[in-house]
Amino acid sequence: MLDLNDNIFRKQHSINIYGKLFDLSSPKIMGIINCTPDSFYSKSRFRSSKEILNQVDEMIRHGADIIDVGGASTRPGATLPDVETEISRVIPAIIAIKEKYPACIISIDTVRSKVARKAVEAGAGIINDISAFNIDPEIIQVAAEYKTPYILTYNDQLNQEEKKNITMEMIYFFSKKIRTLKEKGIHDIIVDPGFGFGKTLKENFNITKHFESLLCVEKPILVGVSRKSMIYKKLQVTPKDALNGTTVLNTFFGLNGAAIFRVHDVKESKQILELLKE
Repeated sequence: MLDLNDNIFRKQHSINIYGKLFDLSSPKIMGIINCTPDSFYSKSRFRSSKEILNQVDEMIRHGADIIDVGGASTRPGATLPDVETEISRVIPAIIAIKEKYPACIISIDTVRSKVARKAVEAGAGIINDISAFNIDPEIIQVAAEYKTPYILTYNDQLNQEEKKNITMEMIYFFSKKIRTLKEKGIHDIIVDPGFGFGKTLKENFNITKHFESLLCVEKPILVGVSRKSMIYKKLQVTPKDALNGTTVLNTFFGLNGAAIFRVHDVKESKQILELLKE
C-alpha cells in the first residue's frame, strides 16, 4: 500500500490546463454535473442554469478542483441524444460556470468531437471521452489542436466476453492508446479504468484488487466509482444508499495511487483526502 504523501510513485506530477501547470502530486476532486434528464443517480441531474450554479457553488465551497459537465447519460443502455441537443445542454452550463467562476477548471464529458470543440471554445479545459476515441476519432484532433488534456477511458463495451486477465489487458490497451495520442501531439493524458463500462461485477473488483498495477502506465489515474452499480448491486442497495460504499472504495484508491476522484459527493470525498493526510 502506498503512502498518500509519498509522491515518488507519481510519475507525472502535473498537467497543462489553460496554459498553466495543474499540480497532481496530491489527489484532486472532480465534481459531477449532469445536464441530462436520465442519469442513473437522480440527484446529479441538473437542467436549469440556476440549478447548475447552485450545485457548482456547493461543490467549490466543499473543495472541488474540477467540474465535469456532461450532456449525455453514460449509464448502461442509455441512448445518445443528437449532437445539437447535447450541445444545447452543456454549452450554456459551461458559459454560466465560467462567467461566475473564471478560474474554475471544467472538463467536458463527451464522446463527440463537435461537442468537445464547442465546449473547449466556451471554456472547458479537459476532454473526458469515455469511448477512448473509438466513437469519434476526430475528438483527439480537438485535444491536439487546443492542447487540451485528454482523459483516456478503458471501455470495452463491444466485447462482452469475460477477460482472462483484465488488468493486463487494460495496461496493454492504455499503452497502445497512449502511443497513438502522443503521435498526435497529446502528452497531457489522464487514464481512467472505466469502472462499470463493459465490465462484469467480478471484473470491476478484479481491477480494484490490482489497482496499484496501473501505476506502470506512468499517467495520472482518474477513478469514477461514485454510486455506481458495482457498489449498489454488490451491497444490494440503491444508488441513493451507495455513498458509504463509494467512500470505502475511494479510500482504498486514495491509498493506492489515484490522482483524481470523479464524484457526486464532493464534501465527503474531500474529507477522505483530509483524513489520509499526515
